[in-house]
Amino acid sequence: MADATVRQRVQKHRDALRAAGLRPVQLWLPDTRQPEFREECQRQSGITAEADARDAELDDLLEERMTEAMAEVE
Repeated sequence: MADATVRQRVQKHRDALRAAGLRPVQLWLPDTRQPEFREECQRQSGITAEADARDAELDDLLEERMTEAMAEVE
C-alpha cells in the first residue's frame, strides 16, 4: 500500500515537471569513488601541467587576460 502512495507522489512530481516544460534525461558519469578515476585525473593533470610549463606564451596570454579582466572589475 505504501509503495502505491510513493509511486503516486513520484508520478505527480514527474507530471508537474513535464507540465513545466522539462523532460527527464539520464546521464552516465564516471564513478568518482573508483581508484582508477583518481589515477586518470592525476595522469591527465600531469600531461596538462607539462604542456603548460613548456608554453611560455601561454603564461603571457593568461597574465594579459587576467589584467584585462581585473581592469573591467575595477
